Amino acid sequence: MNEPDEFLRDRLQPPPATPATRPPGPEPRSVPPPPPVGQLLAPRPPSAPPARPPAPPQRPPAPPPQPAAPPVFPRPPAMSAPQEAPAPATAAPPTAAAPARSTTAVDATPDRGWRRVVRLITFGLVRLGPSPAQLQDAQFEAAIRARLVGNYKVGVLGKGGVGKTSVAASVGSLFAELRRQDHVVAIDADTAFGRLSSRIDPGSSGSFWELTADKNLQSFTDVVARVGRNSAGLHVLGGEPASGPRRVLDPAIYREAALRLDRHFAISVIDCGSTMDAPVTQEVLRDLDALIVVSSPWADGANAAARTLEWLADQGFDTLLQKSVVVLNDSDGHADKRTRALLAREFIDHGRPVIEVPFDPHLRPGGVIDVSREMASATRRKFLEVTATIAGYFAARHDDRPG
Repeated sequence: MNEPDEFLRDRLQPPPATPATRPPGPEPRSVPPPPPVGQLLAPRPPSAPPARPPAPPQRPPAPPPQPAAPPVFPRPPAMSAPQEAPAPATAAPPTAAAPARSTTAVDATPDRGWRRVVRLITFGLVRLGPSPAQLQDAQFEAAIRARLVGNYKVGVLGKGGVGKTSVAASVGSLFAELRRQDHVVAIDADTAFGRLSSRIDPGSSGSFWELTADKNLQSFTDVVARVGRNSAGLHVLGGEPASGPRRVLDPAIYREAALRLDRHFAISVIDCGSTMDAPVTQEVLRDLDALIVVSSPWADGANAAARTLEWLADQGFDTLLQKSVVVLNDSDGHADKRTRALLAREFIDHGRPVIEVPFDPHLRPGGVIDVSREMASATRRKFLEVTATIAGYFAARHDDRPG
């Protein structure tokens, strides 16, 4: 039996069914000690008080310790929300910022598909309104547009071949598209000839070395001349070029470039290298506000992602882990549904929000990613969910940097 099979057999066991066997009514048990894994994932403080109907309303001091989890994982319901058609199920995910803009966002949601056809052939006399999926998109977009103050950085980690760079480019593009008032930049911190520029602006020739060597970069216009840009408005700072003399990115160069970009960009999306203990990767991790861990929907990819999370915990990045999300990215279209579900549940049971991104032919060729016109609507919706999750972490920041 090979290692992936053992991984599935030994680690991906369904959670114990003990909570289901407890009779709900006979005794008002206070707060049972369920596995801490499940407690992290189940940020449903309201469900504990109803379990004790006889108790007076003043009596729920026992549940309050558990709500400490919601700030850590602000949007856990979003993991299954896209699979549910009813709009009420998707109203919770986009964090506290969504309600303030939900009405406006929903009203502005354009009709698409057959709903648009009906409107056109009836000359606007029949308007079916937004579908549940469009309502969900509006919720996610409202969360992404939430007010932010200061600079924010999100890192993207994953082993080679899982679509890490595609995820970084997609999330960055959605931030740029939906936050036009801000400047958003994607940074290629992969020292193994990263390909982030090719997914955003292949014509970009700027790099860390040009950006840090020029001492006359005073304005945003000066900086923009050293970076690339795509149609969504996402800027990109490329890494080491594949051609020409080899120049190795080191922590000092990265730090100087990041400081210069922070003066002009509100959000930075950093595509990290696949080697966790590389000096540049460790420098990146020290300055992150949120983290995306990308995994393939296979046992070996999930094993690598699990090791990444364990390594971060061992290195003391607990705060950063609390603001992380796992993306199961189907980059080749051959994912097994049952395996994918088991892997997702394994991460969920360990307190990690999980979002599954379906296969999209647009992402596979390796060209420029277009989140507005070329990306499939189902794929865009999942990336909206990922981006909204990160925006929720940004909004909840309390100036406590990891590391």
